[in-house]
Amino acid sequence: MTARILVVDDVEPNVRLLEAKLTAEYFEVLAAFDGMTALDIAASEGPDIILLDVMMPGMDGLETCRRLKADPATRHIPVILVTALDGRRDRLSGLEAGADDFLSKPIDDIALFARVKSLVRMKLVIDELRQREASGRRMGVIEGAAARMSGSGGLIIAAEDHEGQAELIKDQLKGEHRIVVESHPDQALLSVRRRADLLFVNAASTNFDALRLVAQVRSDEATRHLPIIAAVEASDRQRMVKALELGVNDVLVRPIDPEELSARVRTLIRQKRYYDFLRNNLDQSLELAVTDPLTGLHNRRYMSSQLTAMVRRAAQGGEPVSALLVDIDHFKRINDTFGHAVGDDVLREFAIRLATNVRAIDLACRYGGEEFVVIMPDTKLADAHVIAERLRRHVAGSPFKVSDVDDALSVTISVGVSVTSGPADTAQALLKRADDAVYEAKAGGRNMVILNAA
Repeated sequence: MTARILVVDDVEPNVRLLEAKLTAEYFEVLAAFDGMTALDIAASEGPDIILLDVMMPGMDGLETCRRLKADPATRHIPVILVTALDGRRDRLSGLEAGADDFLSKPIDDIALFARVKSLVRMKLVIDELRQREASGRRMGVIEGAAARMSGSGGLIIAAEDHEGQAELIKDQLKGEHRIVVESHPDQALLSVRRRADLLFVNAASTNFDALRLVAQVRSDEATRHLPIIAAVEASDRQRMVKALELGVNDVLVRPIDPEELSARVRTLIRQKRYYDFLRNNLDQSLELAVTDPLTGLHNRRYMSSQLTAMVRRAAQGGEPVSALLVDIDHFKRINDTFGHAVGDDVLREFAIRLATNVRAIDLACRYGGEEFVVIMPDTKLADAHVIAERLRRHVAGSPFKVSDVDDALSVTISVGVSVTSGPADTAQALLKRADDAVYEAKAGGRNMVILNAA
C-alpha cells in the first residue's frame, strides 16, 4: 500500500531523514519547511497523509493543523503531529486542533509505518465516499457534508476485564458520553454490532484475547469501520504495533491521561460521524438514482435495467416475463381542472394502490408522466391479465380522496398486457406490445385491459 505523504518541518535534516525512510518503503514524499508552504501544497497536491512538526517558527504545527482542518479542501487529509517525548500539552492541543495521530521524537520506524498505513486505509475509504458524494452533488441528488461534526454524546463500548480500570474509564468519559462496560468479548462484539460509536479495548486483558476481538470487529461488515482505541502497557511495544496492524485507530499508553483520552475519543467519534454522513449520503444518492421522487416507486432507469436482464433469461429458456403498461385516463383533464398539486396527489395515491395490488415479486415503476409499468417475472399472460383486471377494478371502484378537493375524484385506468415471445424477443419489443395494447384500450373507450401476446 503506497501513498503521497507531505512532510513538514523547518529543520531540513529532519525532512530528509523522513523522506529517505518513507521513500525506501515506496511512499511518494512531498516536502515543506514552513506552515504556509504546507497549506499551499496540501491544497494543490492533495497528499494522502501530512506529517507535521509542532515546533516551527512563524506558523507552528498546531496553527497549521487548525487551518488544514478548517479548509473544506484539506480537512479530510489525516494529519500526524510530530511532538517531543514530553509533549503532552502539544498532544492535547493538537487533538483539539483536529490532528488524527501523533509520533514522538525520535521517530520509531515501526510505529511510523504502522500509523501511516492505518491512516492510509482510512483515507482510501473516505476518498471513495467523497468522490461519490461529489458526483451526487453535481447531479443534485444529495447535499454537501457539514463542515465539522460533534464528537460528543457517543455510545462507547469498553471491553475491559479489570474492574478498577473499567470504573476509571467510566469516570473519565461519562460526563460527555454513554459508557457500556463488557468484560466478555462475545458480549462486547454483540454490543458493538447493535450500535456503537467507538470501541475501547484493554489490549492487556488477562481473561480474553483483546487483539482477537479487534480482528473480529474489523472482519465484520457491520463493524468494519468502527473506531477502536486500544490501551497498552508502555513496555509492550510489540502488542502496540500488532494492534495498529490489525486496524486499531489509536493506542493509549497506561497510565492513561484523562484529558488525552477525552480528546482522542472526541476526534475519533467526529471522524466516524463524518464517515457515516458520507456513507448515508451515498446510500441516499443510490436510492434516489433508482427511485421516482414523487411516487416512491422505482423509476424508468431502474425498470429498464431489470427488464432487460429478465427478458434475456426468458429468451434463453427461462420462465416467461409479463409486462403491464398502465395509463391513467384523462389525467390532463385532472391537471387542467384542479391544478398540478392535485394531479400529483392523484399520482401518489395511484402509486400506493398499484404497489398494494400487485405481488411481492412484481416490480412496480413509474414510466413517466401518468404512465406506469409493472414487470412480472415468471408470469404467464393469463395470470398477468388477472392481476391487471384486479387493479383496474380497484381503481375504478374506489374514488380518490385528495387534498383541496371537496368531492372524491373518479379515476380509471387503461392497461396493456404483454408477455415474452421467444428467443428473439427484447425488452423494447415487450413494452411496445404493451403500449400498443394501451392505445387499443383508449380507442375502445378506456377503463379496460387489453392483451397483446404477439
